[in-house]
Amino acid sequence: MNKIEKHSTPSRKVNDFAFLIENIYQTHEYLNVHAVKSVNICLTLRNFLIGYHILEYEQNGNDRAKYGDKLLENIAKKLLEKGLKNVSAAELSRFRQFYTVYPQILGTLSQKSLKLPKQILGTVSQELQTTDYLSVEPVKLVSNIPFSHIAELIKIDDPLKRMFYETEIIKGTWSVRELRRQINTLFYERTGLSKNPKQLIRSIRHASEQLNTKDIMKSPFTYEFLGLKSKDVVYESDLQQAIMDNLEGFLLEMGNGFCFEARHKKILIEDEYFFIDLVFYHRILQCHILVEIKVDEFKHEHIGQLNVYLEHYKRNVMTPNDNPPVGILLVTNKNNTLVEYAKGTMDNILFVQKYLLELPNKEELINLVLEDNK
Repeated sequence: MNKIEKHSTPSRKVNDFAFLIENIYQTHEYLNVHAVKSVNICLTLRNFLIGYHILEYEQNGNDRAKYGDKLLENIAKKLLEKGLKNVSAAELSRFRQFYTVYPQILGTLSQKSLKLPKQILGTVSQELQTTDYLSVEPVKLVSNIPFSHIAELIKIDDPLKRMFYETEIIKGTWSVRELRRQINTLFYERTGLSKNPKQLIRSIRHASEQLNTKDIMKSPFTYEFLGLKSKDVVYESDLQQAIMDNLEGFLLEMGNGFCFEARHKKILIEDEYFFIDLVFYHRILQCHILVEIKVDEFKHEHIGQLNVYLEHYKRNVMTPNDNPPVGILLVTNKNNTLVEYAKGTMDNILFVQKYLLELPNKEELINLVLEDNK
């Protein structure tokens, strides 16, 4: 009968408690990174395939003329009926653009690293023209670049410029905020003009803000894809989050017609995403209430940002029976709290009187925020 050999680590004892803790931690870190990466790959492929299916239908659908210019709106409506939330017409347009910019991804879907089940691949034609696409390798792109970054890349028309940023995202593990910053400060153009471009690239990589797994999990793209609420993935110790939690409950407890709609509501204006902290619909006032929370001193751009959201709601969300949306801005600076109502264009005097009666007064809101800022 053979002896059973005991496995041990030569340099450490198996009964070393510190070694045990380190092993557990390293196991968690390794698998957590891979789990987050897998979620992001699935999200990217989902959005790509949605774009593919829409374009295929637009080109070959037997009844496509029936829907015409309202195709995306009708798709969004039907998907919402099936329980697929946060997929607006604007989002569907973005997914379609994703496919048109990166069609070469289609040919990689049956590869082992990106293998999809037969029931999905059965609806996808993988016949592509042999055109050379100026881009990093498709599998490498999907596996290493989050969709939040891809949403920025597809805004770039020049393929060489886009490939430059693809490469830098992968090598520098940039956060999406870093990507936007480098695009806005013309990193690509400055590299072309620089006498020593390699030195410039090295210095940018050294100083850049890097992406980590927590950034991906906190992304609204990710938690919407997983069906999570934003508060499930945002740190509860964050002051802004604490205020948001209490404010949501505070307004709902007031009654008076407040109906909660969304937290971190994602809207797409042209080619840029924005996120509204809290959105309510007021049954009595018959209008949307948009709440923005800034853990910062008051700045004039805060009002400008809130007014952009109000204008978006007036043009794209408000129905003929609704009153104009109302904005509430909370700004905190140590023990000073500035609360402003951005009323928009409310011409109806009776509505303004109702508005002042039904909404919480400033003192109540100030006290609520100060309690969380102690």
